Amino acid sequence: MPRGGEDEARSFYVDVFGFTEVPKPENLAKRGGAWFRSGAAEVHLGVEDDFRPARKAHPALLVEDLAVMVKRCVEAGHAVQSGEPLPGYDRVYVADPFGNRVELLQRNE
Repeated sequence: MPRGGEDEARSFYVDVFGFTEVPKPENLAKRGGAWFRSGAAEVHLGVEDDFRPARKAHPALLVEDLAVMVKRCVEAGHAVQSGEPLPGYDRVYVADPFGNRVELLQRNE
């Protein structure tokens, strides 16, 4: 993420996705960024001065209720795009506030 984006990251990963912010280890906290956790999933956002969003490489997060997550994203102003069919899953993509691609999946079997 770009320098100074921690509050935007919190608004997205905590308020929209429902993650909990995890304190970074003291030796890493001085670099900026933010870490988030939900269940077994962790997302670590580091600061890059020459930041460019990851639009291809991305995390895929398994969710229990994709419709609820889509609604939360849209209500918060984040566009959601359908993904190519994937056997056994319904899935969509959303960009975080910095343009990084995030995939949301729900098992459909």
